[in-house]
Amino acid sequence: MAKKAVATLQTGEGRTYSKVIRVVKSPKTGAYIFEEEMVPNDQVKAALAK
Repeated sequence: MAKKAVATLQTGEGRTYSKVIRVVKSPKTGAYIFEEEMVPNDQVKAALAK
């Protein structure tokens, strides 16, 4: 069953945002974790530069 949140992002203003997924090494355990965030399209490069 499709999530309703995903369906609402595909219409109207939802296309002005992108989902950024980064791999970050955890300082506590040393394992790699994924950080996800929704950012406006014009701020994607700044979000990846973090």
